[in-house]
Amino acid sequence: MSLPQPDLGKSSTDLLQKDYPFQGTALEIKTKTPSGVVFKVAGNRASHNSVILGDLEAKMNHKKHGLTFTSTWTTANVLKTQVELDNQVAQGLKLDLTTSLAPNKEKGGNKTAIINAAYKQSGFHSRAVLDVLKGPTFTADTVVGRDGFLVGAEAAYNVTDGRISRYALAAGFNAPEYAVTIHALNDLKSFSASYYHRVSADVEAGAKAVYDPKLTNGGVSIEVGTKTYLDSAAFVKAKINNSGVLALGYTQSLRPGLKASFGLALDTQKLNEVDPAGPVHKVGMSFVFES
Repeated sequence: MSLPQPDLGKSSTDLLQKDYPFQGTALEIKTKTPSGVVFKVAGNRASHNSVILGDLEAKMNHKKHGLTFTSTWTTANVLKTQVELDNQVAQGLKLDLTTSLAPNKEKGGNKTAIINAAYKQSGFHSRAVLDVLKGPTFTADTVVGRDGFLVGAEAAYNVTDGRISRYALAAGFNAPEYAVTIHALNDLKSFSASYYHRVSADVEAGAKAVYDPKLTNGGVSIEVGTKTYLDSAAFVKAKINNSGVLALGYTQSLRPGLKASFGLALDTQKLNEVDPAGPVHKVGMSFVFES
């Protein structure tokens, strides 16, 4: 977790980050069996190379007992497994165990095991994560809210070293039509502020500013974006940052169960330049089939 409770600032993050598939070509197919098992096949080819990455996922739900089992096998020969238990131990409590195994005889294999717990009630949301094999590291975050005001904090504790390895704070205000959030990250060494506004039923706007001494341009980066619904089945998105990169996205529901998205990123400061290290401008598309 890089932010205290990602729900803080989620509206602006989704507006500025989602539905811009300009990194390559992606295809996702979902099917559901009569017994309720969901299969998903996803593939992605990056625009800068010819490598195709993919995964096969199977998801099974046992609603009566609040149990969900998900297994994924990737083309990188990584086997991932997730077991979730929701609202069984206590109302509002969700537990899950996520593991991954990458067999590699030369390196001795790569394994991860993460235990997650999330507890949510009105005006209170807390999570705890234990990375069993790395560290081990224990991370916890909590958000409390009242009358639209939200305050959150996060801390990571390295069990082996016996010290706090990372901490962060956040505060925000959420209203039906707008949201404002401020984050203090990386042990309070970098800061971000985001704003989201639903201008009307068809138009959304948002912005995000980040101050990080490690960044160029004086340590400050700014990004603004907007989303406009053309009709009930299509919308367009646009954003630009202070580095002059303009991104455009278009998403269309072609029919029930079939969605297509197209993305374009233009570096407005290098419109006529050719970079031997890679493409200056990026274009991509994504197709999702669901039955």
